Amino acid sequence: MNLDAKGRLAIPVRYRKDLVGSENASVVVTANPYERCLWLYPRDEWQEVARKVIALPDLKKQSKSLKRLLLGYASELELDGQGRILLGAALREYAGMDKPVALIGQGNKFEIWAEEAWLATRDDCLESVMPGDEADLSEELANLSL
Repeated sequence: MNLDAKGRLAIPVRYRKDLVGSENASVVVTANPYERCLWLYPRDEWQEVARKVIALPDLKKQSKSLKRLLLGYASELELDGQGRILLGAALREYAGMDKPVALIGQGNKFEIWAEEAWLATRDDCLESVMPGDEADLSEELANLSL
């Protein structure tokens, strides 16, 4: 998928209802503080995340930094008539986005990646989950049955 010349991203039809519901509510896009991509939340889900982040202590540097990134970059966006959202220049610059992007489902949110960055990250993900020495697996992964 591609961003258009104005920085708009068309949300695939099959995901729109999950993101905005039947009343065409807004979505929230913010910076992923751990990787150079964006997080796309349904508004109701974002409100829960924001409450948790706001409750973090202001006097701890790590908490303050997390608040600055997550809350500072948070943008509430409406889908237009064609199901597009406008990603602001600051968000696109943070994630290094140009035209080709990847939308990756994460259960309660989506990640939006610059396509090239996603392909490199995907390869790293594949390497880290490949079967190998079971002693290297976390308990949660060792007990996961897919």
